[in-house]
Amino acid sequence: KAYVVVGDQNGHIGLGVKCAKEVATAIQGAIMLAKLSLLPIRRGYWGNKIGLPHTIPTKVTGKCGSVRIRLVPAPRGTGIVASPVPKKILTFAGVDDVYSSSTGQTATLGNLAKATYNAVTASYEFLTPDLWKKTRFAVLPYEKHSEFLASHAGESVAKKVEE
Repeated sequence: KAYVVVGDQNGHIGLGVKCAKEVATAIQGAIMLAKLSLLPIRRGYWGNKIGLPHTIPTKVTGKCGSVRIRLVPAPRGTGIVASPVPKKILTFAGVDDVYSSSTGQTATLGNLAKATYNAVTASYEFLTPDLWKKTRFAVLPYEKHSEFLASHAGESVAKKVEE
């Protein structure tokens, strides 16, 4: 069984898993599957929005099998505080600073890799205010015709009083 991670270190990552009788065949198949499963990774800031995004936007959790991993945003310069497998995956994703906490049977390499992949790809599963569409409200009739109503308000009242 082969696990392959591909990424451009700029916000895209893919994970491929393939079983085969020969190692080379498994690796080639896993590379193809990883390239086909490329997903965007959302990156954010830990404090002020200075420079390029360097961490994940919020706390995210991933799960596979018994393994759970929690990724927490970290200040710039902290680095990736994680075991070797999540550190490699987060590096391919382009995340520079993050804290991690994992539980379960983390010695199972495949489940740890899949849990990390699930956690990182979960960063786009929720909307934050910066992703909201701009709301354009329609102009109310009173606002649209306010000048007309202000100039002709006295005339219409006077006509009704005389009648």
